[in-house]
Amino acid sequence: MSDAGSFEGADNPAFQADEPAAGHPPAKKDDGGGDAGADAGEEGADRQQWGSSLEFLMSCIAMSVGLGNVWRFPFTAYENGGGAFLIPYIIVLIVIGRPLYYLEMGIGQFANRSCIKIWNMAPALRGVGYGQIAATACVMTYYSSLMAITVLYFIYSFQKNLPWANCGDDQDLTGTSCGEIFFTGTVLKELPLDEGLGTVNWRLALCLLASWLLILGVVVRGVRSSGKAAYFLALFPYVVMLVLLVRGCTLPGADKGMLYFVEPKWGELLKPQVWHAAVTQAFFSLNVGFGSLINYASFNNFRHNIYRDAMIVTTMDTFTSLLAGCTIFAILGNLAHEMGVDEIDSVVKAGAGLAFISYPDAIAKFDAVPQLFAVLFFLMLLSLGLGSAVALVSVVVTIITDNFPQLKQFVVMIVVCVVSFGISIVYVTQGGQSILNLIDNFGATYPVLALMCVEMGAIAWLYGLDNICNDLAFMLKRKAGSYWRITWGLVTPIFLIAVLIYAAVEDEPLEYGQETYPDHYYVVGWTIMALIVALVPIFICIEVGDRWLNKKMPFIKALRTAFQPNDEWGPSNTRVREQWRSFKNELAQQSRNEGCTRAVWRKLCGCGSLDIDFEKDDDKDVKAPNP
Repeated sequence: MSDAGSFEGADNPAFQADEPAAGHPPAKKDDGGGDAGADAGEEGADRQQWGSSLEFLMSCIAMSVGLGNVWRFPFTAYENGGGAFLIPYIIVLIVIGRPLYYLEMGIGQFANRSCIKIWNMAPALRGVGYGQIAATACVMTYYSSLMAITVLYFIYSFQKNLPWANCGDDQDLTGTSCGEIFFTGTVLKELPLDEGLGTVNWRLALCLLASWLLILGVVVRGVRSSGKAAYFLALFPYVVMLVLLVRGCTLPGADKGMLYFVEPKWGELLKPQVWHAAVTQAFFSLNVGFGSLINYASFNNFRHNIYRDAMIVTTMDTFTSLLAGCTIFAILGNLAHEMGVDEIDSVVKAGAGLAFISYPDAIAKFDAVPQLFAVLFFLMLLSLGLGSAVALVSVVVTIITDNFPQLKQFVVMIVVCVVSFGISIVYVTQGGQSILNLIDNFGATYPVLALMCVEMGAIAWLYGLDNICNDLAFMLKRKAGSYWRITWGLVTPIFLIAVLIYAAVEDEPLEYGQETYPDHYYVVGWTIMALIVALVPIFICIEVGDRWLNKKMPFIKALRTAFQPNDEWGPSNTRVREQWRSFKNELAQQSRNEGCTRAVWRKLCGCGSLDIDFEKDDDKDVKAPNP
């Protein structure tokens, strides 16, 4: 088994308070699967496990390191202070992103269940899990449309002359690049907002079909197949980014572009919207709040070292964002040089435009083999999108198969992919990109932020900080240090609530390009958001009402017990759950025997709530702590 008590290379002082628990024996080698019979047994016997610990790590990297790192992060950094944005982003990563990442991983592995069933810890809040699934479905459908555009560009890249390199004599080039003309006119055939959706673009529809076939091919056998594909999906993008970075740095004007990316505008740090943008980017990049992390971790062996993996993936995610930013802006600097303009912002396009307008424009101007660089770039985008899309689809499939175990997994996957393909058609119409922007805002960004506030508050304040720290200590043989206790119990939930309040108070009309959405678009957007968020109070009413009306509990007792763990909460394996309950009883006895002053002092120091002396006679059994 992996030793969960050490993380070599973690030089951040925030993590050095986490010491291996006393008495923890030296680690044994984790071959990835561990003893499946020991920790998957009885109740969890039918649940798949990753083929190896490396497959899980690669899958997390492929999921978290995605399109958001390549085109969303550089532009978000640019419009929020350039280099100054890196400061709030790293702070947000430390106080929100990393704690949430580790917490969601830990809960999923501890309960060995999906993002719905982990709410056995507080059944009334099961609506949080269903809300996250709804948001995941929104992202899953539009993500595939971005992959479809990538597939189309990938095919175009094999032509002798890149089609976006020349605009044609009949085009008006005033203030518009060839890449933008090709993207909006040839690829999207885009219509103004007031003209509606228009017709389906058959080329993009075929590419959308190819994208869903790719997704289905990766997920068809669950983690057995997606784990194998993760090696390529996680590693290949780094090869391409390094090649493009080296090439980009040798181009005229590259230094100006990179300086533009990192040059700080310190006044931006005082603007709340910069911090809001940092939180949104962290959510989008790390993929927290969508249930995919909980889902992936639920397929782990109970003793897997997720602490190590959480540190690796969150660090890699930040490194990738910086690497992508330097690469993108080096090439944009060259594009500005070639166009003879002084301002980089004249060649920067937001969102999808950065990937499908600015970058193709720059690649088309490469002197040597631009087709090769175009093929590599769009193959990289496709692999990044595929890694994230696979994780999103897996969440939905897992929810269905966990609740209806009699269904065959591959049948569920086929049905999910077919239905999602049908929904995704809306995004490959002539007005599809405006719908994508609307759904991203109202179906993902704001609902996920609201649901994460509830999730974080429920875990830290309802289930209890001590309880979650003790659960992870039982699983990982590692006490939670002051960093984790302070962030989980105070900083992260308060920070999230503050950002949500700011987002609600300072909400501005959503725009697409330079156009404001018509009123009926807002009706659709707000309705989608309301339906997702409303799942939380709906399930609270269901759980409380069931206890009050059907089980004849007094209302106050029904309300209280609806937010308390039920009998199904805990490790899914029956034997391990019994050990965990014995462990909790021992902790309760220690708490009663320990003086109040000493207990409070230990909690404030972050040394763990109690003196835990773990004993372990082999890799299969975990004994309760010594009193």
